Amino acid sequence: MLTEHVYVAIGSNIGDSATIVAQAMEAIGHIRGCELRGRSSLYRSAAVGDIPQGDYINAVARLDTELQPLDLLLELQAIEHAYYRNREDERRWAPRTLDLDIVLFGNHRINDSHLVIPHPEFVNRRFVLEPMLEINGDLYIPGYGSLKYLVNQAPALEMEKLASSHG
Repeated sequence: MLTEHVYVAIGSNIGDSATIVAQAMEAIGHIRGCELRGRSSLYRSAAVGDIPQGDYINAVARLDTELQPLDLLLELQAIEHAYYRNREDERRWAPRTLDLDIVLFGNHRINDSHLVIPHPEFVNRRFVLEPMLEINGDLYIPGYGSLKYLVNQAPALEMEKLASSHG
């Protein structure tokens, strides 16, 4: 079966976010048909959007998977659910206990009602791009360019590298 390289963005700003993000990283590594291949440090970043809220703790996981994109999405949503992710509040950029987003899934391009890959906002999210750069600085994304280029073009954002999540 074909193995795809996948990048998953992880974020939290409700509860003990650093612990939640670290535990989510571990949970991602235990998804059937997946192997965790890289994990970024933890980053603190200011929240995006117009809803007053606390800073986020973010990280990115790189994994290899034999799963199909929607199957992986369901697995990630199950992890979010275990951390009481509230999807009833559909406001964009609302605070959350855990947010897991598939950023890239190999070279797939998907745009349906359940999933959009590449993630539609990833090029504007320094809190996703910098952790990805930490994991794979040589990454080239067809249609977008090099990861280094994307980081340099991303909007400025107040963020701080906290600690390595390497286990």
